[in-house]
Amino acid sequence: MREVKIPIDDETIRSLKIGDPVALTGVILTGRDAVHKWMIETFINKTRPPQGDDLEVYQAIKPLLDGGVIYHCGPVVSGLDTGEYRFVAAGPTTSIREEPYQGDVMHHFNMKGVIGKGGMGAKTLAGLSEHGAVYLHAVGGAAQVLARAIPRVERVFMLEEFGVPEALWVIEVERFPVMVTMDSHGSSLHDDVEERSQAKLRELLGFSV
Repeated sequence: MREVKIPIDDETIRSLKIGDPVALTGVILTGRDAVHKWMIETFINKTRPPQGDDLEVYQAIKPLLDGGVIYHCGPVVSGLDTGEYRFVAAGPTTSIREEPYQGDVMHHFNMKGVIGKGGMGAKTLAGLSEHGAVYLHAVGGAAQVLARAIPRVERVFMLEEFGVPEALWVIEVERFPVMVTMDSHGSSLHDDVEERSQAKLRELLGFSV
C-alpha cells in the first residue's frame, strides 16, 4: 500500500494510477452537498453574497484544501454536547451527487484528491486530468473501521448552518485506506468496469436470442 502524505505534491499525484491502494496521512476536510453548493454559489460563481462567518471560514479552509483532499462523508460524531468531537462512523457518501460542482471546486481550491464511493462522471474526470488530482474510493459499509483511521477532529465549520452530516469537519487521518479509481491521466476504473459489464451483458443477451 502506497503511503501518501497530505498536502500532496504534483509529482506524487501524477505517479498514481487506477488500482493503486493508498494510505493517506494528514489533514482532510469532509464536504457533501451543502458544502459544495455553498462553495460554488458564494466563492466561485458568486451568485450568493457572503453571509455571517462565510469569509472567515473561507480563509480558514483555503490553505487546508490547497494540495489537500475533500471527503464525501456524513459522519456520526460523538461529543456534540461537550465539543470533544470524535468520529464514531465515517463511511463514504455516493460521490456522483457532487458531479455538477466537483471540477470547479477542485480548480478553485487547488485540491489534489477527492474521497467517496461509486466514482464520478466525465466533468470530474476531465478536471482531474486538467488540474492534477485523483479520485479515491473508500469502502462502503465499513464506516466504523474507517473511523479508526481518524484519530482526531481538529475543528468543525458550518455545524449550526448545515448540521452534523453536512458540516465541514476538519479531521486528522492516519493511514486512511483508499484506492485510486480515477487518476490524473484520464483513466477511470468505474468506466472500465461499466464497459466490461455492458459487453458481457450484450454477450449474454446474444447467446439467449
